[in-house]
Amino acid sequence: MLDGKTALVTGSTSGIGLGVALRLAAQGARIVLNGFGDVDSARARVHALGVEVGYHGADMSRPGEIESLMAYAANEFGGVDVLVNNAGIQHVASVEDFPVERWDAIIAINLSAAFHTTRLALPRMKQRDWGRVINIASTHGLVASAQKAAYVAAKHGIVGLTKVVALECATTGVTANAICPGWVLTPLVQKQADALAAKDGIDDAEAKRRLLADKQPSLRFTTTEQVGDLAVFLCSPAADNVRGVAWAVDGGWTAQ
Repeated sequence: MLDGKTALVTGSTSGIGLGVALRLAAQGARIVLNGFGDVDSARARVHALGVEVGYHGADMSRPGEIESLMAYAANEFGGVDVLVNNAGIQHVASVEDFPVERWDAIIAINLSAAFHTTRLALPRMKQRDWGRVINIASTHGLVASAQKAAYVAAKHGIVGLTKVVALECATTGVTANAICPGWVLTPLVQKQADALAAKDGIDDAEAKRRLLADKQPSLRFTTTEQVGDLAVFLCSPAADNVRGVAWAVDGGWTAQ
């Protein structure tokens, strides 16, 4: 379905980003990876699917490096057809105690980076009259949780940015949508489970159950493969008129 297309997935050396990259690669897309994790392993897993794979280690908090990333995709693969803005970081603290530098970093990586990649990708997408901007938001793009001011603000911003891009591209073959996962068992979430287990003196399984029970009625983690499969659907002809949607994949979290 995506033969001849190039997909750039930010923050794609592990977790949701890698899961999305693998699903897009399975549909024939060339993949540009980005991130600070185990690059060799991620590259090998994508390459095993029989597609070309590139990598650029741009720091997504720095606009100049994002420009270099987009230039790399243009020079090596002819540009970006599918842009998946996934890179993100987290910090937990009350508003009055939130470190200013952490606020700035989260807004830069989780929100501003998506603006920079999108503004640079859209001209080519519009020229070819086909493109997909897929922003990995979060349930926290739809509802809030205490202690997560910067993350919630950034993810709400991503949902808003998605809608604006969708409207500006509404008469073209370029679509923009957001995926809003709830609990997904990524390294980031595993750290939260580890912290809860240590704090309460419980095992890993009980820590995960408590995390889920607090928010996610299904009591099941969403998988990275499920997020990836939704991204594939958003790239399909069936989704040609799906525009500006913030699609919750959260086990009922936002249905409450």
